Amino acid sequence: MAARAYWKGHIRLALVSIPVEIYSATKSGAAISFRQIHEPSGKPIKYEKVVPGMGPVDRDEIIKGFELSKGNYVLLDDEEIEAVKLESKKTLELVQFVDASEIDVLYYAKPYYVVPTDDLAEEAYVVLRDALRTSKKVGIGQLAVRGSEQLVSIKPCGRGMVLEVLRYADEVNAAQSYFRSIGNEEPQAELLELAASLIDKKTAKFDPSDFKNNYIDALRRLIDKKAKAKGKRVIEDADEPAQASGSNVIDLMAALKASVDRGAGAKKPAAKAAAKPAARKAAAKAPAKKAPARKRA
Repeated sequence: MAARAYWKGHIRLALVSIPVEIYSATKSGAAISFRQIHEPSGKPIKYEKVVPGMGPVDRDEIIKGFELSKGNYVLLDDEEIEAVKLESKKTLELVQFVDASEIDVLYYAKPYYVVPTDDLAEEAYVVLRDALRTSKKVGIGQLAVRGSEQLVSIKPCGRGMVLEVLRYADEVNAAQSYFRSIGNEEPQAELLELAASLIDKKTAKFDPSDFKNNYIDALRRLIDKKAKAKGKRVIEDADEPAQASGSNVIDLMAALKASVDRGAGAKKPAAKAAAKPAARKAAAKAPAKKAPARKRA
């Protein structure tokens, strides 16, 4: 396997120890990053470490500080911080099992693929995978890696298993503070029925390849055009925005009925949306048809 393992060790369940490796299941390939450039010279901008009223300082004079109050810091050097880091253990002990539905989606942070290290480990690996699948449970443990401790879960994923880093309780904002102002009134039965009908019409099997990041695609096209234009200003074509209606008041019943009557619409919105600009360009390039020649009398 070409990828570099994020962690190597053992998953332990009581007296059973399974040698595994874990690999990142996601990537940030779609992101486009920019550097700040000094336009007259074309050179990248660098930042200096400065102290207000003193100017630039040497890197070896910098230590870390935790702000207790405005302008009041507790200073910590690298050795003090290093001393409290946890030793990276080579064992992940599954200490609890819970129903998958008990873990709120807000707690999931990042997934990793869990792979047995060799053929000898595969038998115990498969037993744990199938036991979790049969019981519909998720294993919970804590993984010490790179000096800190992560709360993690393990569950079946196809022929293998996936480990997901979970957020701790103090890393998740309480929903009540955001939803407190929402009332307890029940919606009208007819409105609910219309909304359910619209959802049913638009229901389809989720396929992430149906969706594309249109902003990233447009940004890549702009970068390509700019490179070919050798620095000249380029403006990417954009669809005309929809005209705003004369009133912001919406008749919810009429809007839902109109939506249901119109039909479900496309089940692959990203693919169709991407096809529209191409269709317009093709239409623009198509030569006009010549009128048939008149017959002479």
